[in-house]
Amino acid sequence: MASLITQVKSKLFIRSSQKSMHALDGAYASLLRGRSLDFEDLRPYEFGDQVRDIDWRATARHGEPLIKRTKATRKHTVLFLVDSGRGMRALAEDEQTKRELVVLLVGALGVLTVRHGDDFSVIHGDAAGIRRLPPGSSEGALEHALRTLDAAIEASTAANDRDSLLRYAARHIARRMIVVLVTDETPLTDETERLLRRLTVQHDLLWLTVRDADPVIRPFDRLRDPIDRLRDPIDRLRDPKNVHRRDADSAWTVPDFVHGDAEVLAELAAQEAADTARRDAVLRGLEITHAEFGAQSTAVSTLLAMLNRRSHARP
Repeated sequence: MASLITQVKSKLFIRSSQKSMHALDGAYASLLRGRSLDFEDLRPYEFGDQVRDIDWRATARHGEPLIKRTKATRKHTVLFLVDSGRGMRALAEDEQTKRELVVLLVGALGVLTVRHGDDFSVIHGDAAGIRRLPPGSSEGALEHALRTLDAAIEASTAANDRDSLLRYAARHIARRMIVVLVTDETPLTDETERLLRRLTVQHDLLWLTVRDADPVIRPFDRLRDPIDRLRDPIDRLRDPKNVHRRDADSAWTVPDFVHGDAEVLAELAAQEAADTARRDAVLRGLEITHAEFGAQSTAVSTLLAMLNRRSHARP
């Protein structure tokens, strides 16, 4: 099996600029509290660094922007709470499995954690139980964690259980951590909100939502030349008549005649809007940074935007 970390790293770089890793590094560093005032060294400014870290006197002397680095006062721990139920075997918006997107998100933040000399820990689970992996601080430990998550999601036969993950963390995690919840679009419950209020008293929380593929396919544009469509196999695959949707929990298959139905689509959109509005209101009220991820191709840019938004909101 190919290294999952290698696959993650290959997606951390934007090919056109090769700057995304540096940008993520800078955004991640700004999340950490308790930065020391003890000077360590200077280095050239890189894309993604915070302007406040520029040493303006040294910059004036050398004629190029220089960043002042300080010694960290303590190590931080990033705790990943990951839904690993059977729901994560379903499709994401990009028609690839949510499992792959989960591995990418945990892997990307895990690589940043290791690069900055911090520790990470992983707690994952489903309705059948919660599992906690040993803490780590190396790429070897991260590779093991990613493989464990990948296998757990692939083998799970139980439903996702976000509340159990949050409840476990509230009961067993005493030391302050940066907690990253990786979950899906399951609507919030009153218990979810109660647990979040309890956790935010002690921890810094980030919420990463993995978006599901639409259960009902929208109408495909049928105005194109039918002969041209016959020449394009991708179009045939996108045609609702050739696409099947099956619920990950119940295994119920969406009937073909439902795809493209305007009333069904409108009802689904209204329900999603209501669930999203409630979730966003709760997270905003608790000052929990949140981002939605629907495709592997845009995951890195969305992650960077989330980290930057989080860093700019901090005092």
